[in-house]
Amino acid sequence: MVGGMVEAIAEAMGRLEEGPPPDPEGSFVDYQTTMVKYSKAIAITTQEMMTKSVTCPEELGGLASQVTGDYSQLAHQGRLAATTAEPEEVGFQIKTRVQELGHGCIYLVQKAGALQMSPTDSFSKRELIECARAVTEKVSMVLSALQAGNKGTQACITAASAVSGIIADLDTTIMFASAGTLNPENEECFADHRESILKTAKALVEDTKLLVSGAASSQDRLAQAAHSSAKTITLLTDVVKLGATSMGSDDPETQVVLINAVRDVAKALAELISATKCAAGKPADDPSMYQLKSAAKVMVTNVTSLLKTVKAVEDEATRGTRALEATIEFIKQELTVFQSKDVPEKSTTPEEFIRMTKGITTATAKAVAAGNSGQQVHVIATANLSRKAISDMLTTCKQAACHPEVSEEVRSKALQYGSDCTAEYINLLEQVLLVLQKPTMDQRQQLAVQSKSVAGYVTELIQTAEAMKGSEWVDPEDPTVIAETELLGAAASIEAAAKKLEQLKPRAKPKQADETLDFEEQILEAAKAIAAATSALVKSASAAQRELVAQGKVGSILANAVDDGQWSQGLISAARMVAAATSNLCEAANASVQGHASEEKLISSAKQVAASTAQLLVACKVKAQPDSEAMRRLQAAGNAVKRASDNLVKAAQKAAFDKAEDDNVVVKTKFVGGIAQIIAAQEEMLRKERELEEARKKLAQIRQQQYKFLPTELREDDS
Repeated sequence: MVGGMVEAIAEAMGRLEEGPPPDPEGSFVDYQTTMVKYSKAIAITTQEMMTKSVTCPEELGGLASQVTGDYSQLAHQGRLAATTAEPEEVGFQIKTRVQELGHGCIYLVQKAGALQMSPTDSFSKRELIECARAVTEKVSMVLSALQAGNKGTQACITAASAVSGIIADLDTTIMFASAGTLNPENEECFADHRESILKTAKALVEDTKLLVSGAASSQDRLAQAAHSSAKTITLLTDVVKLGATSMGSDDPETQVVLINAVRDVAKALAELISATKCAAGKPADDPSMYQLKSAAKVMVTNVTSLLKTVKAVEDEATRGTRALEATIEFIKQELTVFQSKDVPEKSTTPEEFIRMTKGITTATAKAVAAGNSGQQVHVIATANLSRKAISDMLTTCKQAACHPEVSEEVRSKALQYGSDCTAEYINLLEQVLLVLQKPTMDQRQQLAVQSKSVAGYVTELIQTAEAMKGSEWVDPEDPTVIAETELLGAAASIEAAAKKLEQLKPRAKPKQADETLDFEEQILEAAKAIAAATSALVKSASAAQRELVAQGKVGSILANAVDDGQWSQGLISAARMVAAATSNLCEAANASVQGHASEEKLISSAKQVAASTAQLLVACKVKAQPDSEAMRRLQAAGNAVKRASDNLVKAAQKAAFDKAEDDNVVVKTKFVGGIAQIIAAQEEMLRKERELEEARKKLAQIRQQQYKFLPTELREDDS
């Protein structure tokens, strides 16, 4: 197996020397973007191999195979990039760096094979870790060579990656807000943050102008504009989150409206950066320039929408209307993306597609009710629900339609009905706006007509989905037993991970992670806090689920069996994600303290815990009473997880920042050989101490058992 991987890497390296390929179809930027993707994939897998060499050596084979595949793709793209690079010296540098990385990958694969043969061999582990660090360093060299070719476009790629992380973070924040757990830590109000939001948003508009003009200017100016825009959107999201938090969890729907507004801006900026990267250096009449102008218009529209939302958020008479206007604009933009020819990266099942269409039915009913009541609070809830329902439907519709096994006829129908349903839903929301402005009987009757039209398209979508999956259809199993079992299993998994984490150091009195601790102590204390908090969280979720069964809201009504099953699957999936995320975090903390993993991996793991926690809170909230004791405990547990995750992220970010000031190299080499030996000795000492403590406990248990069987008159008085 190892021999085959080595041959594949060597073959890919050989193709680099075959000379220029005939007429490459893409530009240097295209190949550069793909190379960055595969380079980062190799770096991530290499970090994972360092971790698994300590915790799970049997998984190294699959990771080595992944490195082999990614390198083969990288070498292919490297040959094309070297041909299209200007000047020629840059192309030569790219080929050289990719060749050097290939040698490093060969050594890494060989060491992985050796360690799999002897999983307990400490020398093999040390060799693999050294090879992995060398590969990480060579990846940074490849990225440096690519940067020399196009500094501006490389900056765009980096900025786009940063914005993508911001969007994911905002999605998590939205889930926490929806669950009613986004509370201010201090006594503050939205007015304290309003001016900061407006000022930062206007600064982002200026950055947008520089970004658009940078496409036609030098690479240095483009790089500066990309860096500045990424920095400003980071500041903007931070102040908006503070503003939303300051409003308190008493009005979660308005919190979600505000966070959605800044999410729309971040998403538009990601599209603009991508369009700028593609248009860089192109002539004015190139099609990519038109895409750039279109992306810039969307960006300005979304920033303007954010400003309007910020100004209306405290006005109870208009904030619902403003939220609905923003949702209509968002859905129109989503429809444009849906109608593009871009093929989704992954596909989904027809069952998932059908499940997502049910959200539109619920949202339609809410929209009609909001129009009839005319209350702003109902309109805000409709805006938030509509945004999610349509977005989920469009995403799953395209993913299901583009499945390779779906026929062209069914695919075309699904895409057409998806577009028609969305357009009709936009008409419904616009009708709600009309009713709010002129609440006449005729306008209200029109709401019913529009809702029936939407329902008709939903029926067509479901029938199309049925055609995709053919005759295969299995009803969901009983939700109550499955959900209970999975929640308890998740809790057990988290506790097991926490116990593994506790073994890193002797048990001591509980500490709170703060900046006075060393980095390793901060990581361990914060990770332990997260493990404890997630364990409490999943147990609280189990209690909430049992409460629903006891109240008869789940599992008692046969007609609701399908909905209960879907709710159950969502709860199970969320619980599994919390358990898996916590386990990964403990593993990352373990590896980080031993010097085998980066701060970035720790940050990513902690954020994943927060995201999965938010999903579990939302899943439990679907059918629960918000003021019940079980839900209060669940929300308190969710807040504890969020705080613990934030503490860990801050600790790791601070360590990464401090390290970056001292050393700009990408490699995360924290421990030199001498310190590693000290740690190994400490580990051995702690293990012996644990064994001694366990032996004492065992002896005490044996004596207690023997004591029970002694006749009463032979037992010693406890005194």
